[in-house]
Amino acid sequence: MSLDLSWQLLCAALVLFMTPGLAFFYGGLVKSKSVVSMMMLSFGSMGLITVLWVLYGYNMGALTEVNQIVANPFSDFGLVDLMAGVGEGEATNVFGGIAFGATFAIITVALISGAIADRARFWPWLLFAGVWATLVYFPGQAWVWAFDDNGALGWILNWGVLDWAGGTIVHQAAGAAALALALVLGKRKVGFSKEETAPHNVPLVLIGAAILWFGWFGFNTGVYGADEGQTSLIFLNTMVTPAAGMLGWLVVEHFREGKATAVGAASGIVAGLVAITPACAHVSPAWAIVLGLLAGAVCALAIDLKWKLGFDDTLDVVGIHLVAGFIGCASLGFIASVGGEGLFYGGGIDLLVKQVGSSLAMIAYAFVVAFVIGTAIEKTIGLRAKEEDEIAGIDTVLHGGGYAID
Repeated sequence: MSLDLSWQLLCAALVLFMTPGLAFFYGGLVKSKSVVSMMMLSFGSMGLITVLWVLYGYNMGALTEVNQIVANPFSDFGLVDLMAGVGEGEATNVFGGIAFGATFAIITVALISGAIADRARFWPWLLFAGVWATLVYFPGQAWVWAFDDNGALGWILNWGVLDWAGGTIVHQAAGAAALALALVLGKRKVGFSKEETAPHNVPLVLIGAAILWFGWFGFNTGVYGADEGQTSLIFLNTMVTPAAGMLGWLVVEHFREGKATAVGAASGIVAGLVAITPACAHVSPAWAIVLGLLAGAVCALAIDLKWKLGFDDTLDVVGIHLVAGFIGCASLGFIASVGGEGLFYGGGIDLLVKQVGSSLAMIAYAFVVAFVIGTAIEKTIGLRAKEEDEIAGIDTVLHGGGYAID
């Protein structure tokens, strides 16, 4: 086994571990009577999206022409043809890349679920997850990353946009979809106020944040194409930006509320991780620190928008993932120095236009598709739990039990 394949398989395992970490992070933030339901939305995504990716999702991103929108999902249904090559004794290392790609698809979909905590039904959520992944993530990830020996194939990559590990298709797409579902489902019957949103288990939140940070090293360094020096840079930036993000968030909390909270620290870490995702291979460690401070501070302020604008994004997917993802992508228009040159390095405004333009396009597409799917499900079989079930606690009603404590 080659060293490159070994590292990619390890990174795939790290990224897969991120989704249980996200489940812990989200589960600790909600009320005790809906923690099981919240975690099941993430674990359900692991089950469904893995299967769909292997059956046809990978095929949809296997582009063969420049600027192709989507490939034939049935070109190798279930990877049967690829498996035949293994049976004939051929080396098929591509399976490692397929596994790595599956883990990205899983966590992207799982991220969305944080916006509809405390009120979403499990099976309708899985229906949404499968359709949205099919229409948005499976083709969209190829727009960002697909290439062959002759160069870029995906339209975003071909346009010259820098997005190393998914600031557009992972974080901004998930954040946009989260906003759409929050609007479709409306506010919680109980709990939509600052006073009623205290997390039930802060240690669980911190455990989840720690797992996410740990897994993120695989998320950023497992992407194909970096040499040893660039991989080392990516690893370091993945360490320093969330650290700075935590500090940026806590400073804002200190001046706004007079205290630094553990949930704020965990949220700042995630904001920093999101911001460095597209930028990790393209900026210096010094700029990575600045980026983390900026993302942490801005996201700490952005999460309050839901109270002012009245949309119930339960666990701040919009305020963290959409906002920090946009900051990370747009910042490259100013501070990129590897793989492209931002304004601060004499590169002109072209890169900034491409970074912002691709972000806005992805946000709009992911939002519209999510809104249409979510509305259709809500109007037919119902995505939202019954009012009495929300008030009683959806863990017992939907999953047969939860924590017995408040």
